Amino acid sequence: METATKKHRVVVGLSGGVDSAVSAWLLKQQGHEVIGLFMKNWEDDDDSAYCSTRQDWLDAASVADVIGIDIEHVNFAADYKDRVFAEFLREYSAGRTPNPDVLCNAEIKFKAFLDHAMRLGAEHIATGHYARVRHNPATGLHELLKGLDPLKDQSYFLHRLNQAQLARTMFPVGELPKTEVRRIAAEIGLPNARKKDSTGICFIGERPFREFLNRYLSHQPGPIKDDRGRTLGEHVGLSFYTLGQRKGIGIGGIKDKRAPRGGGEHAPWFVARKDMASNTLHIVQGHDHPWLLAPRLTADDMSWVSGRAPAPGLGAHGGLAAKTRYRQEDAACAVTAVDAAGLTLDFTEDQWAVTPGQSVVLYQGEVCLGGAVIASAAAHEGRKPASVSA
Repeated sequence: METATKKHRVVVGLSGGVDSAVSAWLLKQQGHEVIGLFMKNWEDDDDSAYCSTRQDWLDAASVADVIGIDIEHVNFAADYKDRVFAEFLREYSAGRTPNPDVLCNAEIKFKAFLDHAMRLGAEHIATGHYARVRHNPATGLHELLKGLDPLKDQSYFLHRLNQAQLARTMFPVGELPKTEVRRIAAEIGLPNARKKDSTGICFIGERPFREFLNRYLSHQPGPIKDDRGRTLGEHVGLSFYTLGQRKGIGIGGIKDKRAPRGGGEHAPWFVARKDMASNTLHIVQGHDHPWLLAPRLTADDMSWVSGRAPAPGLGAHGGLAAKTRYRQEDAACAVTAVDAAGLTLDFTEDQWAVTPGQSVVLYQGEVCLGGAVIASAAAHEGRKPASVSA
């Protein structure tokens, strides 16, 4: 890595977690001038049992003390509410399922944070993400690579970073497995060496998700229908459901003996479609029901690491693959159309519960090319509801 042999002033985002803590320690061991920065991104109810901001700050400050670096506490809550949370609510109100972590990285951690770090005289910023940056001398471009630990790779959440951001960014733990990060933390006596990984963004945390959304979104009940058009119950508002959802639908006891073998009357029900026009929630029985499988998707709001979209025709033979959700295997695909409005991807195998509002992220091997926001997914002919808007 280009920056590895040079000594820089690096501002590290210390979250209170073990990954960012070890990142700061590694950079100091390499001889860099390291400054810690704790970002406060949410404050509406940060003293509740569900939001750990206060404890995270105490942990981050303790880490800085052990490592021997200065730390600054910066409040980005107003930026977060304007740039991330407002968009989060708009998307849910429209029946889509956004990924606020992707937007937070693009708008806060690698924009507001980066700008603040530059004002502090930093040459680089660093975070505890499991990803890597590589400068390609043949193209002159910086490449975003997957983290070496396949179970922890976070390049999916970083796919909207651009060349200017990557040129200033370091991911010290991207070369390490998580087990090694934990080992280092324990060996050097970090106070958060055994701290559990964060399981959600602070404004939701561990709280019941529907309870949280109910505070911010209006909701209108409507019918729940199956693939035969039967009304099976009433939903509490389309914004509170996501495609592929199995729990919390609220239609226990309904059976369908037409389900595939191995399912029958005991096969679970899944959310398959949300029709905003008629305020109808469509559900199906069985994990592999055709309504849950899509061979094609369209996406918009594109962002490419190199600044250029992959060319139409690029496909699996060129090593192209995509993820339509974070924790899934790379799926072979081909770009069948791309223009200023968006792109169309065809997959070698059907994709399960492709969800509008989520990100589709493209890869060539270990290189993350960027991605886009899923707008729609193709349904299998003859098997979709009469009216589907999401």
